[in-house]
Amino acid sequence: MKSRRGSTYQKIFELARPFLQIRCNLVHTRIARRYALKLIEREGGDEEVIIPAILLHDVGWMAIPASLHLQAFGPKATNPKLMKIHEREGAKIAKAILETMGYPKEKTEEICRIIRGHDSRKRPLSLNDRIVKDADKLWRYSARGVAIDANRFNLSQPAWLAYLEQAIGRWFLTDSAKEMARREIARRKKGLSGARPRALDRPCLKGGDPR
Repeated sequence: MKSRRGSTYQKIFELARPFLQIRCNLVHTRIARRYALKLIEREGGDEEVIIPAILLHDVGWMAIPASLHLQAFGPKATNPKLMKIHEREGAKIAKAILETMGYPKEKTEEICRIIRGHDSRKRPLSLNDRIVKDADKLWRYSARGVAIDANRFNLSQPAWLAYLEQAIGRWFLTDSAKEMARREIARRKKGLSGARPRALDRPCLKGGDPR
């Protein structure tokens, strides 16, 4: 990214990278960021809050043993308290990273508030919070998101697509995100109706990216 703001986001990502080497969070973060930028174009919001929040929202998963992750999220989650731990720890890590960079205090505080409830908070705090929540979930509808999640939840891709489709109305907060999710579902279904899915369904490496 050539802009001054873009270089700031890149530095935030690089500082976050060591905390994203788990749970496919590197690829998740990159894809969620792309959706966030699209939502900002359609819905508005403060990019200087939304993009850092997206880049940092899942750094707290590093505080939870990988063996417990599937108890915290997904269709068969059994321990939602772990979700709160990743939010709380993530906000602490995000604050440390942003303070190290000298990021504006008010924006840092808002980013940390968003991260502290980005999964568990039912009512969004603001438009910025809505966009972060929607971008975070939209990744699940991407080609890589569908393949990775179907693999880790031990479901066929058609079964996982059916689950995602019925969740659109209750997951998303903006009309733009709902529309984008429906379009992605249509693309994924079209892809499955033809040739065998590409090698995107391979499991993630320990480093966080798919093979």
